[in-house]
Amino acid sequence: MTPVELSRTVLHAVRRAVDAGELSVAVPTRAVVAPPGPGGCGDYATSIALQLARPAGQTPFRVAEVLRPYLVGTDGITDVVLTGPGFLNISLDRAAAGVGLVGEILRRGARYGYAEQSDGRVVQLHCPHDLRAVVVAEASARLLRSQGALVRVTAEGFEDAWTSVLGVTVDAVGIAPAALPVNVRPVPVPASETADLMSLGRDAGRWALLHPAPHDRPRTGDEHLVQRESNPLFRVRYAHARARAATRNAADLGFTADPDPGPVTGSGPVTGSGGSGTPTGPVTVSGSGTPTAPLTGSAPGTPTVATPLADAAPELLAALADHPRVLAAAAEHRAPDRLARHLVAVADAALPFLLTVLPRGGEKPSAAHRARLALAEAVGAVLAGGLDLLGIDAPDHL
Repeated sequence: MTPVELSRTVLHAVRRAVDAGELSVAVPTRAVVAPPGPGGCGDYATSIALQLARPAGQTPFRVAEVLRPYLVGTDGITDVVLTGPGFLNISLDRAAAGVGLVGEILRRGARYGYAEQSDGRVVQLHCPHDLRAVVVAEASARLLRSQGALVRVTAEGFEDAWTSVLGVTVDAVGIAPAALPVNVRPVPVPASETADLMSLGRDAGRWALLHPAPHDRPRTGDEHLVQRESNPLFRVRYAHARARAATRNAADLGFTADPDPGPVTGSGPVTGSGGSGTPTGPVTVSGSGTPTAPLTGSAPGTPTVATPLADAAPELLAALADHPRVLAAAAEHRAPDRLARHLVAVADAALPFLLTVLPRGGEKPSAAHRARLALAEAVGAVLAGGLDLLGIDAPDHL
């Protein structure tokens, strides 16, 4: 069960409780599910009972007690625990959840996490005559459109070079009426550093402006161009390239992805030279997608082990499952930096896992490899979609 499916399941539980006469409320259009907070448990938590308590004329905890039986026993849900004033903490069937999540991502592709239809919102973003403000506004507009909003971006001033170098555009330029104040105003790039920023080119330049929080001053040095693990942008694009390379190399070995291949066996987790699976030195990728520097792992011939997909990469699955929530929050708060940091988290969780996708040594492709390849392709889809929302290219080769 994916977070989107779980949200629908929660709403269905509310509807069933209303139909049974146990709650007298209007069924909301959206139920937010997110990882549990402090004091919570399980895989996801929802505050829907707190949202419905006042219109229902009951305490949040009582509303949660009413909803719990409608959630327990639902396919894919193993337990529901009430905590705090009325939070519903939901535990999922991890094996089924992992398969469902990967299948949903592969079905939606780079549009995973997008709203399925327009929500009717019309949003006007207006920014000053400032390079960073324009880039942040344009990326925020992309995020808002992904969530079903209609968006118009205007600026009080604009330079043609911003389009030719960074690929940024706006819908109109000029001083807006008093009724439309500036509503996108991040910390600007100092005038003395604008030339350095522009020299980074489109992808690194946009990342330099979008990755820091709006209240932080962006760095404009060439550290954004360095192809080493110290560069977050490189790690994100490297993970994407590795995921795409896994698909190409699997094709050469004669197997394809399948998120639910049945009983699985395959090589155990492969870790980096530091034991964590994270690259431990300069890393680059050749044209075939093969690493040309350390990204080392256990020796060929490691004994095979039976590992469900959910147990093979739980942190990675959790990061992928959180992607729709991150997109919605980044859009709501006009904060593309949230998406940028999330992509780094996905990449960092993916890099050690991607070393385990293909057979090693004398291994033959197995069900485990097909399941892992499906997860690798899901990683590639999420990273490509996220970078596209930031206006940054996701190359298949680095």
